Amino acid sequence: MNLSPKKRLAAAFALGAATVLAAAVPASAHVIVQPNSVPKNATDQTFAFRVPDEDDKNSTVKVEIDFPTDHPIPSVKVAPVPGWTDAIQTTKLATPIHTDDGDITDAVSQVVWTGGQIAPGHFQDFTVDLGALPDGTDKVVFKALQTYSDGTVVRWIEEPQDGQPEPKNPAPVLKLTAATAGDSDAPAPGAAASAKADPAPANPTSTATAKASGSDSTARALGIAGIVVGVLGAVAGVVIGRRGRGTGADASA
Repeated sequence: MNLSPKKRLAAAFALGAATVLAAAVPASAHVIVQPNSVPKNATDQTFAFRVPDEDDKNSTVKVEIDFPTDHPIPSVKVAPVPGWTDAIQTTKLATPIHTDDGDITDAVSQVVWTGGQIAPGHFQDFTVDLGALPDGTDKVVFKALQTYSDGTVVRWIEEPQDGQPEPKNPAPVLKLTAATAGDSDAPAPGAAASAKADPAPANPTSTATAKASGSDSTARALGIAGIVVGVLGAVAGVVIGRRGRGTGADASA
């Protein structure tokens, strides 16, 4: 079927709208931890393990998150999830962790959620609060096991390697970046002198906040642009179709 130039233009508008919208709404197909990167000296951080159900028919009925024992995390608090029951498992440490409050001899080894369901095509966030992040490492690998209602177990345990393609079942990875002065109780060297010499403006805006705001604005702009383009394409198609019918009626008359 041959289309007129105007109809081809309307179709191109509609296709462009769909492409923009698809790019503006990314999706994750495996278990991840959010946020996936924090400074090493960050404390009392809250994270969410996002678990999507990828099965067409079966629901997710059990989620297990294994905590590393080579770089242990001493404690964890779990936020309640409606319909789910959580259980925290601990293990004895071969080498105690020395702190100002005394030695820590136990660490979290696993958190398990049962009793609920994640329906096909949906996801669930399981939120935890980590009291302290481990020292001596640039990342924390959490291995996850996802059990479906038919008994199938998907093991998200493969550790991604830098410069290598992502494995089929990657484990959730939390990256620990360089410590920053903003996350430390002690001020950075020269911070006080700098504050005296160059007082802060009345309404300061950090670079990180500006960048985040710019990213959000870009994403919203893309989404709005896609919707507008799609509407224009649809309107153009309707108008062209009406003109075509009107022309046909005139010719037959």
